[in-house]
Amino acid sequence: MSTGENGSVVRRILLGSQLRRLRESRGVTREAAGYSIRASESKISRMELGRVSFKSRDVEDLLTLYGVTDDAEREPLLGLLREANMSGWWHSYGDVLPGWFQTYVGLESAASLIRIYEVQFVHGLLQTEAYAHAVVARGNPGASAASVDRRVALRLERQKVLYDERGPKFHAVLDEAALHRAPDSDRALMQGQLRHLLEVSEMPNVTLQVMPFASGWHAGESGSFAMLRFTESDLSDLVYLEQLTSALYLDKTEDVAQYERAFGQIQRDCATPEKSRELIKDLLQLP
Repeated sequence: MSTGENGSVVRRILLGSQLRRLRESRGVTREAAGYSIRASESKISRMELGRVSFKSRDVEDLLTLYGVTDDAEREPLLGLLREANMSGWWHSYGDVLPGWFQTYVGLESAASLIRIYEVQFVHGLLQTEAYAHAVVARGNPGASAASVDRRVALRLERQKVLYDERGPKFHAVLDEAALHRAPDSDRALMQGQLRHLLEVSEMPNVTLQVMPFASGWHAGESGSFAMLRFTESDLSDLVYLEQLTSALYLDKTEDVAQYERAFGQIQRDCATPEKSRELIKDLLQLP
């Protein structure tokens, strides 16, 4: 995967934030900006959040509206536009990849730090092929065998980010429940998954912790979430909350700060990486 592909979603968000700053500095409303490009106010909002692709004509017209007419000022933004419109590897999975999840996969590929807390399942980046197949098949009961295989292939392709020399640091906290809940009560499948967790936990860029049942109530009461950080200084940290048919992307400072505090508390409350490995070994009955 090229750097350009990995960064296309990030570039889109950066461009959107630049357009928002320009609009606000000129005192232009979203409604007026939308009118200038023959679009709705909601489209301007989605563009500024980086949730939609950009048309060159729309960006050029908005820059003109915002008084950015000098080529020296326009070219960096138009260059960002060209990079933002590059297709990432995940677009080839468009037949099984929901639009609301495409954004996350792109951000995941470009993040410098990924922190996650999972309650029910082992996180997708840590799943074995067999475990992923069982989870995908159960979650998509009407899907054809070919569709399930495509979804699993997508998940395995996502995992390559952890093995990339420029890949992110990955800090995962799994609730102990996820280590006991075997798909279809398949003990052999779950043992393979637990052994994989031990292997992955030894990677230098991966920190794995388990929230044991013995910890009782803890700061993860709101459920699973992911936090992404990027090297680009203009791009704020992001919290990703997945729902059944959509997702929420939180980037307001106060929202991110609250999840930052929650993850910090979760990290302190759960077993250390060393004790987490021992817990997994106990489940496998390893010495």
